[in-house]
Amino acid sequence: MTRRTEWPGTDAGAVPGPEYAAEPSGEFPEPGRGAGFGEGAGRRSRSRSRDSGSPSSSRAEKGEPRDPVEQARNICLRLLTGTPRTRKQLADALRKKEIPDEAAEEVLSRFEDVGLIDDAAFADAWVESRHHGRGLARRALVRELRTKGVDPTVIDEAVGQLDPEQEEETARELVARKLRSTRGLDRDKRLRRLAGMLARKGYGEGMALRVVRQAIAAEGEDTEGLDEPF
Repeated sequence: MTRRTEWPGTDAGAVPGPEYAAEPSGEFPEPGRGAGFGEGAGRRSRSRSRDSGSPSSSRAEKGEPRDPVEQARNICLRLLTGTPRTRKQLADALRKKEIPDEAAEEVLSRFEDVGLIDDAAFADAWVESRHHGRGLARRALVRELRTKGVDPTVIDEAVGQLDPEQEEETARELVARKLRSTRGLDRDKRLRRLAGMLARKGYGEGMALRVVRQAIAAEGEDTEGLDEPF
C-alpha cells in the first residue's frame, strides 16, 4: 500500500503550492564567538566555512529539499507549470533525476488525486488541438498519444469523440490547400503527392483516394483509373 503524505502547510484536500521548500538548517557561529575566542576559534570558523561548501550544504543554502518526496514534488510542479503532462512523462522525468521509485509513486499518485495529473483530460485536449490545428486523423493521434504513455483505453475514448464526417471534411480541406501547388504535374503524380500527404497525417487509403479523386475531378480532369491503390 502506498504511503500518503500530507504536504506541509496545506489542508488534506488542498493542491500543494510551489511555495514550500526545505529551509537551510542551522547557522554557523561568527568568528570569535560560540566555542571560543582567539586564533583557535578562527581556525575552527574557517574550517566550518570550508565545510559549508560541500554539495549537500550548497543544496541546503539554495533551498533544495533533501527528502526525495519533496524533490519529486518540486520537479513535477516545475514541469506542469503552463504545460499539461501525462503521468508517464512525469515518471520518466523523475527517473532521469534518479528519484527513488517509491517516492515517485507517492507523488504521482497524490498529484492524480488532486487533479494535477489527468491523462483522460490530456488525451481529449490533444485530440482536439492536433486534429483542428494540424489536421491529424485518428491513426496519427493514436500513435502520438501512445508515445506520451496514455493508456490504450483512454486513447480509444479520446479519439472516439472525433466524428468520422468531421475527419473526412478535414481531409478535404487539407487537399484543397495543397491542390493548387500540384497543378501542372502529371495526374498520377498529383494523386501520389496528395494521397501521400493524407497518409502521413493518419488518413486511411480508401478515404485518401476518394477525397483526392473528387478534388481532381472538380477541376475538370479525367479521373479514370484513379481508384488504384497508391
